[in-house]
Amino acid sequence: MGAAGSPGARAVPAGERGATVIADRVVEKIAAYAAREALGSGVPAEAGAPQAVVRVRDLVVRARITLELGYPCDIGARCAAVRRQVAQRVEALAGMTVPEVAVQVERLHPARAQGRTR
Repeated sequence: MGAAGSPGARAVPAGERGATVIADRVVEKIAAYAAREALGSGVPAEAGAPQAVVRVRDLVVRARITLELGYPCDIGARCAAVRRQVAQRVEALAGMTVPEVAVQVERLHPARAQGRTR
């Protein structure tokens, strides 16, 4: 008869209940997936998947994303899109604030030329 709503069951105050803890590696996976979402299909096949490293403290996330891009492209716009998407997805899925997302472009992959190049 100890089920909630049963006679004799007592409500546990919020301060005494357990808490859900999200591991840093889960937040890293969310951030890396969000970076892939932001880049969409604009990443060359030879480019590696974006990598994420996060630091979580008191439900505040600071993230560093390392990625590779196809070139030519608007590098600034692509990095801004990654920053926005990572912050939004981590906040939505993990319930943590993300004041800082650093994006590091590790490598640029030139577009393959059609025909001859000079």
